[in-house]
Amino acid sequence: MTDTPTTGDGDEYLPSGEDHVAERFAGISEEDAEARVASLRAGLADYDLDDEDAALLASMNDDFDDEGEDSLPPVVAIIGRPNVGKSTLVNRIIGRREAVVEDVPGVTRDRVSYQAEWGGQDFTLVDTGGWEHDAKGLQARVAEQAEIAADLADAVIFVVDSSVGATATDESVMKMLRRIKKPVFLVANKVDDIMQEAEAHALWSLGFGQPYPVSALHGRGTADLLDDLVKKLPEYSAYGGLIPRGGPRRIALVGRPNVGKSSLLNKLAGSERVVVDNFAGTTRDPVDELVELGDRTWRFVDTAGIRRRQHMAHGSDYYASLRTQAALDKAEVAVVLLAVDEVLSEQDVRILQMVIDSGRALVLAFNKWDLLDDERRYYLEKEIDRDLAHVEWAPRVNISARTGWHKDKLVPALDTALESWDRRIPTSKLNAFLGELVAAHPHPVRGGKQPRILFATQPSARPPRFVLFTTGFLDPGYRRFITRRLRETFGFEGTPIEISMRVREKRGRNR
Repeated sequence: MTDTPTTGDGDEYLPSGEDHVAERFAGISEEDAEARVASLRAGLADYDLDDEDAALLASMNDDFDDEGEDSLPPVVAIIGRPNVGKSTLVNRIIGRREAVVEDVPGVTRDRVSYQAEWGGQDFTLVDTGGWEHDAKGLQARVAEQAEIAADLADAVIFVVDSSVGATATDESVMKMLRRIKKPVFLVANKVDDIMQEAEAHALWSLGFGQPYPVSALHGRGTADLLDDLVKKLPEYSAYGGLIPRGGPRRIALVGRPNVGKSSLLNKLAGSERVVVDNFAGTTRDPVDELVELGDRTWRFVDTAGIRRRQHMAHGSDYYASLRTQAALDKAEVAVVLLAVDEVLSEQDVRILQMVIDSGRALVLAFNKWDLLDDERRYYLEKEIDRDLAHVEWAPRVNISARTGWHKDKLVPALDTALESWDRRIPTSKLNAFLGELVAAHPHPVRGGKQPRILFATQPSARPPRFVLFTTGFLDPGYRRFITRRLRETFGFEGTPIEISMRVREKRGRNR
């Protein structure tokens, strides 16, 4: 076989010549596969395993919980005017430098939400730094952004620069926060030592009680803030609530602004919101649309969020990103709309990455296909090869949102993606396949050592997640090679695949 090189960390693993992995794997009987996996599982007893490993291995034959409910962790919004240190505080809370930090107000950020944990409580942190600087409407702009963030959140961290004090913009945000019935934690940032705490106490006047004197840069005071924060958080997000499984499959129709999302949704629905279902368990009343397509009902989750807030959008990517993430949180599959009459943009690629990071199934819908001429088709294919090679596994549908042309072709694409997203590979088959693959294409020797795969299991689906117990770190290029061959053998068209490693040493080594 021939593997197509892709860009990324490390060199690609490119095996030479043909192999017979598929034929050899097909020839393994179920009894032989079960015997192999039992032997490999027994062999793990020679390695140092922790309690988490033991729990994972004990549950590997359990059925996935395909019923029940999914829940979203609570959401905390960090708001405040530009340059008060919001992103620095985000990085401090999540324990790594991910949010963009610059001394320039209005820096555009690719991401707006981050997963965080404190004291055993998981929560989602929303950074509201991605607004557009506008000197004329500064106060209104920040207040509008804060209102959207607070609307989506279970609690709010309101950051003020203690060295400057409360400004007119802070007062504008404060008035909005007083109207919401959610916990608000006032943070006086840039308090680097005890001598500066007096400046923080001056913020009592904002009416949110005791300010938290914090130095986001150095970490001073953040533990006290987080201790009190997690005490006020609900177990699950109130705006997302419990997401029931079963019933109509949930679709997020996403894409950059003005790409045709609203036109397609209206065409699918047959008119402007012919069926509206108020999704229970939320505080912001998102509108879900129930659409009949292919003789079935589908639920398009909160896809109308952006158009319902047009008066707040002001052209900023921030609002679209926040709404896209909220829709993805509740969806099972994302239909990403791309306009073929325009060059694929960096924003298109960012939205695709949001879908992948969220672990949702994916369908690519190329809109305005009826307007495509031969010259544009030639350049579009080049753009797809260059910019969308990392999602070549996603089903493609060519449509016209304006006329509804080919809208029925969405159904088989959605079915394919969701079936892959739900798929579980039996542990015996997975290890039999990997055994044949590694025998034909062993990992390259690195530093005189050759890491081996001891055992593999799939602890979950939606999306498919695989855990490999190994004797050493597998090169990123080799992991991508395994992912490609998993797709070739088991399908997985339309779903991201996650592969993680657990490097384990033999018992008694280095003792």
